[in-house]
Formats: sequence, C-alpha cells, structure tokens
Amino acid sequence: MSGKEPQAPSSLKIYFRLLSYVRPYIGMFMLSIIGFLIFAATQPMLAGILKYFVDGLAHPDAKLFPNAPWAWLRDLSLLYAVPLLVVLIAVWQGVGSFLGNYFIAKVSLGLVQDLRIALFNNLLTLPNRYFDSNNSGHLISRITFNVTMVTGAATDAIKVVIREGMTVVFLFLSLLYMNWKLTLVMLAILPVIALMVTSASRKFRKQSKKIQVAMGDVTHVSSETIQGYRVVRSFGGEPYERERFRHVTNENTSKNLRMNKTSAIYTPMLQLVIYSAMAVLLYLVLLLRGDATVGDLVAYISMAGLLPKPIRQLSEVSSTIQKGVAGAESIFEQLDEPPEVDNGTIERDRVQGRLEVKNLSFTYPGTEKKVLNDLNFSVEPGQMVALVGRSGSGKSTLANLIPRFYDHSDGQILLDGTDVEDYKLSNLRRHIALVTQQVNLFNDSVLNNIAYGDLASRPREAVEKAADDAFAREFIDRLPAGFETEVGENGVMLSGGQRQRLAIARALLKDAPVLILDEATSALDTESERHIQAALEKVMEGRTTLVIAHRLSTIEAADLILVMDQGHIVERGSHDELIAQNGYYARLHARQFADDPVDGTEEAAVEQPV
Repeated sequence: MSGKEPQAPSSLKIYFRLLSYVRPYIGMFMLSIIGFLIFAATQPMLAGILKYFVDGLAHPDAKLFPNAPWAWLRDLSLLYAVPLLVVLIAVWQGVGSFLGNYFIAKVSLGLVQDLRIALFNNLLTLPNRYFDSNNSGHLISRITFNVTMVTGAATDAIKVVIREGMTVVFLFLSLLYMNWKLTLVMLAILPVIALMVTSASRKFRKQSKKIQVAMGDVTHVSSETIQGYRVVRSFGGEPYERERFRHVTNENTSKNLRMNKTSAIYTPMLQLVIYSAMAVLLYLVLLLRGDATVGDLVAYISMAGLLPKPIRQLSEVSSTIQKGVAGAESIFEQLDEPPEVDNGTIERDRVQGRLEVKNLSFTYPGTEKKVLNDLNFSVEPGQMVALVGRSGSGKSTLANLIPRFYDHSDGQILLDGTDVEDYKLSNLRRHIALVTQQVNLFNDSVLNNIAYGDLASRPREAVEKAADDAFAREFIDRLPAGFETEVGENGVMLSGGQRQRLAIARALLKDAPVLILDEATSALDTESERHIQAALEKVMEGRTTLVIAHRLSTIEAADLILVMDQGHIVERGSHDELIAQNGYYARLHARQFADDPVDGTEEAAVEQPV
C-alpha cells in the first residue's frame, strides 16, 4: 500500500462541474449576465453625476453638452440635465436589475430541479449494497438540504460574482481614467484580500461538510422516530429519542455556529483592510489634489467610496460558494457511484421457470464469511421448493440472488438453462414475482398499490381477480372507498395481514413464471392463511415457487424441502421423506406441533442446537 489517500477534488473543479448543468439554460444565463452588466455599469455613472452636481452648484446654467450635434442637447443646462440623468440612470439600472435577477432565478431553479431529478433517478439505478451502507436519512438530506446549499452557490453566488464583480471592474476603470496614480494605491490591497479569501474558503468548505453530516443525522433520527413511533410508544422510548434528537440538533447548531463565527471574524477584518486603504487614499487626495476641480474630487471619492461594499460582498460570497461546493461534492459522489451492473443481453417474452443452482457460494461485499456454501439443487417448472432453517442460515440471501439484488461470483443460478447474469436485469425481474415478510406499500389507493409499476396497465378486472385470489377482496370491500381507499404511508391504515394480502395480490397480478415467497404468510391469521394457501395452490400451477417459511404447515405440500444451516443444505427431500429420516427437519417439525404451540414457537425450536 502506498498510504496515499485520494485527494478531494478542488473547489474550482467541483464548481465548474456544477456550472456545467447551466448549459441547457445558456440563453437565459446570458440574459442575466447582460442585466448584471447593465446594473454594474450604472454604479460609476451615478457617482459621476456628482461631478456635474457639485460644479452646477456654482454655475447651474452651464451647459452639459456644449458641443452636441443637436440644438436641444446643446441648450441643456446642468440645472435640468443632472436630475434628468439621475432618473434615466435609475430606469436603466432597474432594467438591468430585473433582467439579472429574474433570469438568474429561472436558471438556478431549473438547475436545482435538474440536480434533484438526477439524484432521485440515480437512486433508482444504484445497487443494493449502496443502500446497505448509506442510511436513508442522509440520502434524503442530500436531495433536500444539500441541493438547497447548491442553490445558494448557483444563484446568490453567481449573482454577486457577476454583479458586484463587474461593479468593481467598472469602478476601477473609471477611477483609473480619472486618476491612475491614486488608483494604483487601491490595487495594493488586492493581494491581502486574496490571501484572506483563500484562507477563509478552506475553513468554510471544511465546516460545510460537517454541517451536511450533522443535518443528515437530524433527518435520519427524525425519520426513524416517525417511522417507528409505535415501537417508541410501546417501549417507553420517548426520553431516549428526545435525548438522541437533542444531541444531533446540538451538533448541527454548534457546527453552524462555528461557521458563523468564522464569518463574523472574517468580515470585519476584511472591512478593516479595505477602509485602511480608503484612509490612505483620502490622505493622498488631500495631499496631491493638484488642479482638479471640487467636482472631480467629489466624484473620485464617491466612486472610491462605492468600492468597499461590492468588494466585501465578493469576499463574503466565498462562504456561500463553499457551502454549495460542499453540497455539490456530496451530490457528485452519489452521481458518480457505478449503477447496478447489467451486462446481460438476453431477453425472453416468457420463461418456463426451470431453476437450477450449481455450486453456488456467496459472500456479502466488505465481509469475509461465506453466507452460502456450495449449494446445488434444481426445480422443474410448476414445482414448489421450500427453504427451512434458522435465522442467518442463508435462506433470504438465496432468494435475493435469484432476481440479482446481489451479484454472485462463485457458481451459477440458471433460469431455463441460462445464467441469470446473462439476462437483462429488467427482463429477468419481469419473470419473477417476490413477496417478502416486510411489506412495502405506497401512500396511494389500494388499486394502485396492487397494480403498481409495470402492472399499472392491467385491466381493473384483473386487479380485482388478483385481490380475490389473495383473499383480500373481503376487507377491501369494507373499506370506505373500496379499491380507491388511500392506505396511508406504508399501508398504516391496514393491519399487518391486510398489507401482506395486498402484497400477495400484487405478485399474483404480475403472473410471473417464478414466484418467491419470503415469509409471505407470516402476518396472516389462521383463517386468512387457509384461504391464502388455497389460492397459492391454484396460482402455483405451472409456476416455479420458492417458499421461505417458519410455519412448517405451509410447506408440507412442497415438492422439495431444503433444510439449511450456516449456508449449507443439510437435508433435502419431500415432507414425508424428511420425517422418515428422523433428522433435523423431523425434530423441528415435532417440536413445532407438540402441545398445540403458539405462533413463534417454531422460531425458538429452530434456534436449538442440532
């Protein structure tokens, strides 16, 4: 190992990449720049008018343009010209301000929208391992809070840099034209300002990164508490959650306060440098006034007096830019994550459902222990295979490898004789219907939760039939609006069994050749389970079904039962064959059905050493 850590990309590089998102809005961006140039050009004009005002105090009838080609312009005296020019410059400044502010706002809002859409769309392409290693609170914070910081860099920062930057340029050019020797004195402070800005920028970026993490923690704790409010209340977790939230908000507050402290120290120091230079300039003006008129000197001092404000704003924008750069850095880190690997080329309209697993081993990324060890089995179309074993034996991992939620490197999983890695991901998953113990429903109608995604085009009759087959119709008809009833966030308005039946109905509507049921009936009462089992028996005809179940009563009719332990298949056969072997499965079965056990006894039995 070299011991060298990869260097973080420079602020300039990240900022230029952020600005590359402006390309679709280049027309509006140019209009905003023109507007800010107009605004900036009016600043020295207003100061320059003071020369004619002061000179007009002694000679109000003096002509402003004595050599003008038009008579009416030659006759225009300072008495009327100065007020008229002030109004015209103000109107011109207003036009520039409108063009600049309105069109930069359109550009920035479009840019932020594009970034949010890009982030969200990117989330849909990332592999499972990314979600395993990044909590949802930080991912949500990135789409909301971090993008908001980018807004500042893309709006306020650009606006200040262009408007105030060009104001400084125009003022300096005017000052050079009026008295270049005095103006060079002002230029002497630029290296000092540049040094201060560079030093502060580094601190702002570092502190902004810490603020992002702290904000992600706030979002994470809030999200967990809201989603798990029943557990919080059931187990008296309110004091713990209050303390946890107070801690993360304190961290967020202290990190924000640290950044504000840096800014509070930096701004007056910079202002002191600028006004010190102004003091030297005033001294030199008084000392070296020469033959300049009072109007010339007033105009020069007025223009010089306009410089500190835009220079200060330009220096303060460093904090906004660094916040945006820190936010953009985290956004680009996600956008640069490699998407889910999809090197498959094969697409089939429909497969028969023959499933073969050959010498399959699997280790989760970032770990060393094998979760699956040299598995071998095959399932013919229309057969039902059941996986039994204690928690951590690898049952769910195997179920996740078939639709390629994770990619295996050792062994093969064949679907109709073709490795699942050779199928296009979307095509492979179209052939597989998955129902897990953890049901995910959306804050939408019952109808849209069953006919979700690719199933949205299915006719209403097919949706209702799927609900009938999943024994969900009887409770759906009792809902206030039937199939149009909103189920709430993650189906909060429904019971666990009702949510699971909707998930089963969704899988049945998909009508896929391969059906994976991962504890799919665990939340059902006995009566519902009996109906579900009857429905599944009908649905499983002509379809390969992989069932993971703790309730052995649900798998007695399986064509093949695989008993797993620590990633190995320790027993295999039908229910009767395994009972006759009087081994692991037989003891598990006997313990589960002894003395009329309650739900969950089997889990305890599985945990017992063999």
